[in-house]
Amino acid sequence: MPREAPYLAVADALHARIVAGEWATGERLPSRAMLAEAYGVGRNVTQRAVDQLIAEGLLEGRAGSGTYVRVPRERLRMVRSRHGAHSLAALKERGRAGAWDAHSEVRVAAPPAIAERLAIGPGDLCVRTRYEFLADGQPVQLSNSWEPMAITAGTPVMLPEKGPLAGRGVVERLRSVGVDVERVVELPRPARATREQANLLGIGVGDLVLRIERTLYDVDGRPVETADMVIPDVRREVAYEFAVDRER
Repeated sequence: MPREAPYLAVADALHARIVAGEWATGERLPSRAMLAEAYGVGRNVTQRAVDQLIAEGLLEGRAGSGTYVRVPRERLRMVRSRHGAHSLAALKERGRAGAWDAHSEVRVAAPPAIAERLAIGPGDLCVRTRYEFLADGQPVQLSNSWEPMAITAGTPVMLPEKGPLAGRGVVERLRSVGVDVERVVELPRPARATREQANLLGIGVGDLVLRIERTLYDVDGRPVETADMVIPDVRREVAYEFAVDRER
Protein backbone atom coordinates (compact mmCIF):
# COMPACT_ATOMS: atom_id res chain seq x y z
CA MET A 1 0.00 0.00 0.00
CA PRO A 2 1.42 3.47 -0.85
CA ARG A 3 2.17 5.68 2.12
CA GLU A 4 0.04 8.76 2.74
CA ALA A 5 1.69 12.01 1.66
CA PRO A 6 3.35 13.69 4.68
CA TYR A 7 1.36 16.90 4.29
CA LEU A 8 -1.92 14.96 4.38
CA ALA A 9 -0.86 13.26 7.61
CA VAL A 10 -0.08 16.65 9.16
CA ALA A 11 -3.35 18.08 7.85
CA ASP A 12 -5.28 15.18 9.42
CA ALA A 13 -3.50 15.70 12.74
CA LEU A 14 -4.23 19.43 12.75
CA HIS A 15 -7.83 18.79 11.73
CA ALA A 16 -8.29 16.43 14.67
CA ARG A 17 -6.81 18.95 17.12
CA ILE A 18 -9.06 21.74 15.83
CA VAL A 19 -12.19 19.57 16.00
CA ALA A 20 -11.20 18.57 19.55
CA GLY A 21 -11.21 22.25 20.50
CA GLU A 22 -7.49 22.73 21.11
CA TRP A 23 -7.77 25.98 19.17
CA ALA A 24 -11.07 27.84 19.38
CA THR A 25 -12.83 29.58 16.51
CA GLY A 26 -10.95 32.79 15.72
CA GLU A 27 -7.79 31.65 17.54
CA ARG A 28 -4.42 31.81 15.80
CA LEU A 29 -2.45 28.63 15.19
CA PRO A 30 1.26 28.34 15.96
CA SER A 31 3.58 29.49 13.19
CA ARG A 32 4.44 27.12 10.37
CA ALA A 33 7.99 26.89 11.72
CA MET A 34 6.70 25.78 15.13
CA LEU A 35 4.34 23.25 13.53
CA ALA A 36 7.16 21.91 11.36
CA GLU A 37 9.32 21.38 14.44
CA ALA A 38 6.45 19.77 16.36
CA TYR A 39 5.76 17.24 13.59
CA GLY A 40 9.36 16.73 12.50
CA VAL A 41 8.76 17.82 8.91
CA GLY A 42 9.89 20.63 6.65
CA ARG A 43 8.13 23.98 6.50
CA ASN A 44 6.93 23.24 2.97
CA VAL A 45 5.05 20.22 4.35
CA THR A 46 3.28 22.29 7.02
CA GLN A 47 2.55 24.97 4.40
CA ARG A 48 0.80 22.40 2.20
CA ALA A 49 -1.04 20.98 5.21
CA VAL A 50 -2.31 24.42 6.21
CA ASP A 51 -3.26 25.17 2.59
CA GLN A 52 -5.29 21.96 2.55
CA LEU A 53 -7.24 23.01 5.63
CA ILE A 54 -7.75 26.49 4.21
CA ALA A 55 -9.15 24.91 1.04
CA GLU A 56 -11.49 22.82 3.20
CA GLY A 57 -12.73 25.98 4.92
CA LEU A 58 -11.42 25.04 8.36
CA LEU A 59 -8.70 27.71 8.51
CA GLU A 60 -8.16 31.15 7.04
CA GLY A 61 -4.93 32.99 6.34
CA ARG A 62 -4.61 36.67 7.20
CA ALA A 63 -1.84 38.50 5.39
CA GLY A 64 0.92 39.54 7.78
CA SER A 65 -0.88 38.07 10.78
CA GLY A 66 -0.98 34.27 10.57
CA THR A 67 -3.46 31.43 10.24
CA TYR A 68 -6.70 31.31 12.23
CA VAL A 69 -9.51 28.86 12.87
CA ARG A 70 -12.31 29.99 10.60
CA VAL A 71 -15.93 30.45 11.53
CA PRO A 72 -17.70 27.51 9.81
CA ARG A 73 -19.33 28.52 6.51
CA GLU A 74 -21.39 26.67 3.97
CA ARG A 75 -19.50 26.11 0.74
CA LEU A 76 -21.84 26.60 -2.21
CA ARG A 77 -21.70 24.39 -5.28
CA MET A 78 -21.55 25.72 -8.81
CA VAL A 79 -22.32 23.10 -11.46
CA ARG A 80 -20.68 23.39 -14.87
CA SER A 81 -22.44 21.15 -17.38
CA ARG A 82 -22.52 20.57 -21.11
CA HIS A 83 -25.91 22.30 -21.13
CA GLY A 84 -25.73 26.00 -20.33
CA ALA A 85 -22.31 26.24 -18.64
CA HIS A 86 -21.76 29.43 -20.61
CA SER A 87 -24.98 31.22 -19.63
CA LEU A 88 -25.45 33.60 -16.72
CA ALA A 89 -28.47 31.61 -15.56
CA ALA A 90 -26.22 28.58 -15.04
CA LEU A 91 -24.15 30.57 -12.55
CA LYS A 92 -27.02 30.72 -10.05
CA GLU A 93 -26.91 28.18 -7.24
CA ARG A 94 -29.59 25.51 -7.31
CA GLY A 95 -32.33 26.75 -5.01
CA ARG A 96 -30.63 30.11 -4.39
CA ALA A 97 -31.25 33.52 -5.91
CA GLY A 98 -28.31 34.94 -7.81
CA ALA A 99 -27.40 38.48 -8.82
CA TRP A 100 -24.57 40.20 -10.63
CA ASP A 101 -23.10 43.59 -11.38
CA ALA A 102 -21.56 44.26 -14.78
CA HIS A 103 -19.58 47.03 -16.40
CA SER A 104 -18.77 47.05 -20.12
CA GLU A 105 -16.16 49.05 -22.03
CA VAL A 106 -16.01 49.35 -25.81
CA ARG A 107 -13.03 49.82 -28.12
CA VAL A 108 -10.61 48.19 -25.69
CA ALA A 109 -7.39 47.02 -27.35
CA ALA A 110 -6.88 43.26 -26.93
CA PRO A 111 -3.74 42.42 -24.92
CA PRO A 112 -1.48 39.85 -26.62
CA ALA A 113 -2.69 36.90 -24.48
CA ILE A 114 -6.36 37.71 -25.14
CA ALA A 115 -5.70 38.30 -28.83
CA GLU A 116 -4.12 34.86 -29.08
CA ARG A 117 -7.12 33.23 -27.40
CA LEU A 118 -9.51 35.04 -29.75
CA ALA A 119 -7.35 34.47 -32.87
CA ILE A 120 -7.24 38.22 -33.58
CA GLY A 121 -4.37 40.68 -33.82
CA PRO A 122 -2.86 42.26 -30.70
CA GLY A 123 -4.52 45.64 -30.24
CA ASP A 124 -7.66 44.69 -32.19
CA LEU A 125 -10.71 46.30 -30.62
CA CYS A 126 -12.91 44.37 -28.19
CA VAL A 127 -15.81 44.79 -25.81
CA ARG A 128 -14.63 44.00 -22.29
CA THR A 129 -17.19 43.28 -19.58
CA ARG A 130 -16.32 42.82 -15.92
CA TYR A 131 -18.76 40.90 -13.75
CA GLU A 132 -19.14 40.46 -10.01
CA PHE A 133 -21.51 37.62 -9.09
CA LEU A 134 -23.32 37.49 -5.74
CA ALA A 135 -25.09 34.75 -3.75
CA ASP A 136 -26.91 35.57 -0.52
CA GLY A 137 -25.39 39.05 -0.75
CA GLN A 138 -21.81 37.76 -0.79
CA PRO A 139 -19.40 38.04 -3.73
CA VAL A 140 -18.76 34.51 -5.01
CA GLN A 141 -17.23 34.99 -8.45
CA LEU A 142 -15.48 37.48 -10.71
CA SER A 143 -15.43 37.30 -14.50
CA ASN A 144 -13.59 39.33 -17.13
CA SER A 145 -15.10 38.73 -20.59
CA TRP A 146 -13.72 39.77 -24.00
CA GLU A 147 -15.60 39.80 -27.31
CA PRO A 148 -14.17 41.01 -30.65
CA MET A 149 -15.96 44.19 -31.70
CA ALA A 150 -15.83 42.98 -35.31
CA ILE A 151 -18.62 40.51 -34.45
CA THR A 152 -21.19 42.77 -32.78
CA ALA A 153 -20.21 46.38 -33.59
CA GLY A 154 -23.21 48.39 -34.78
CA THR A 155 -25.74 45.79 -33.58
CA PRO A 156 -28.26 46.12 -30.71
CA VAL A 157 -26.42 43.36 -28.77
CA MET A 158 -22.94 44.86 -28.72
CA LEU A 159 -23.13 45.39 -24.94
CA PRO A 160 -23.89 42.15 -23.03
CA GLU A 161 -25.99 43.76 -20.30
CA LYS A 162 -27.81 46.37 -22.39
CA GLY A 163 -30.19 46.15 -25.33
CA PRO A 164 -33.00 43.71 -26.14
CA LEU A 165 -31.13 40.58 -24.98
CA ALA A 166 -29.48 41.98 -21.85
CA GLY A 167 -28.62 39.22 -19.40
CA ARG A 168 -29.61 36.42 -21.80
CA GLY A 169 -26.09 35.08 -22.20
CA VAL A 170 -23.45 35.05 -24.91
CA VAL A 171 -24.98 32.23 -26.96
CA GLU A 172 -28.39 33.83 -27.42
CA ARG A 173 -26.94 37.27 -28.10
CA LEU A 174 -24.57 36.03 -30.78
CA ARG A 175 -27.23 33.83 -32.35
CA SER A 176 -29.31 36.98 -32.90
CA VAL A 177 -26.57 38.33 -35.20
CA GLY A 178 -26.07 35.07 -37.09
CA VAL A 179 -23.24 33.55 -35.02
CA ASP A 180 -23.95 30.03 -33.74
CA VAL A 181 -21.85 28.91 -30.78
CA GLU A 182 -21.05 25.21 -31.02
CA ARG A 183 -18.33 24.52 -28.45
CA VAL A 184 -17.15 25.74 -25.06
CA VAL A 185 -13.68 25.00 -23.71
CA GLU A 186 -12.86 25.58 -20.03
CA LEU A 187 -9.39 25.31 -18.49
CA PRO A 188 -9.54 25.32 -14.66
CA ARG A 189 -6.36 26.17 -12.73
CA PRO A 190 -5.73 26.74 -9.01
CA ALA A 191 -4.31 30.15 -8.16
CA ARG A 192 -3.82 32.65 -5.35
CA ALA A 193 -5.97 35.76 -4.98
CA THR A 194 -4.33 39.01 -6.00
CA ARG A 195 -4.89 42.10 -3.90
CA GLU A 196 -7.53 43.40 -6.31
CA GLN A 197 -9.35 40.05 -6.40
CA ALA A 198 -9.19 39.72 -2.61
CA ASN A 199 -10.69 43.18 -2.14
CA LEU A 200 -13.55 42.45 -4.54
CA LEU A 201 -14.28 38.98 -3.14
CA GLY A 202 -13.83 39.82 0.55
CA ILE A 203 -11.10 37.22 1.08
CA GLY A 204 -7.44 37.38 2.06
CA VAL A 205 -4.62 38.20 -0.34
CA GLY A 206 -3.08 34.88 -1.35
CA ASP A 207 -6.18 32.84 -0.49
CA LEU A 208 -6.87 29.90 -2.78
CA VAL A 209 -9.04 30.60 -5.84
CA LEU A 210 -10.01 28.63 -8.92
CA ARG A 211 -9.31 30.43 -12.19
CA ILE A 212 -11.27 29.14 -15.17
CA GLU A 213 -10.22 30.24 -18.64
CA ARG A 214 -13.30 29.84 -20.84
CA THR A 215 -13.50 30.28 -24.61
CA LEU A 216 -16.55 29.92 -26.87
CA TYR A 217 -16.22 28.80 -30.51
CA ASP A 218 -18.68 29.06 -33.38
CA VAL A 219 -19.54 26.30 -35.88
CA ASP A 220 -16.48 27.24 -37.98
CA GLY A 221 -14.13 26.87 -35.01
CA ARG A 222 -13.66 30.63 -34.61
CA PRO A 223 -13.26 31.91 -31.04
CA VAL A 224 -16.05 34.43 -30.41
CA GLU A 225 -15.70 35.14 -26.68
CA THR A 226 -13.17 34.42 -23.97
CA ALA A 227 -13.33 35.05 -20.25
CA ASP A 228 -11.32 34.60 -17.08
CA MET A 229 -13.46 33.54 -14.12
CA VAL A 230 -12.14 33.69 -10.56
CA ILE A 231 -13.92 31.68 -7.85
CA PRO A 232 -12.89 31.81 -4.17
CA ASP A 233 -12.27 28.27 -2.99
CA VAL A 234 -13.55 28.99 0.52
CA ARG A 235 -16.97 30.10 -0.80
CA ARG A 236 -17.63 27.74 -3.69
CA GLU A 237 -16.84 24.30 -4.96
CA VAL A 238 -17.05 23.68 -8.70
CA ALA A 239 -18.50 20.45 -10.07
CA TYR A 240 -18.36 19.42 -13.74
CA GLU A 241 -21.41 17.40 -14.76
CA PHE A 242 -21.75 15.52 -18.05
CA ALA A 243 -24.28 13.09 -19.46
CA VAL A 244 -23.04 9.68 -20.57
CA ASP A 245 -23.69 8.81 -24.22
CA ARG A 246 -25.38 5.42 -24.31
CA GLU A 247 -24.82 2.93 -27.09
CA ARG A 248 -27.90 2.16 -29.10
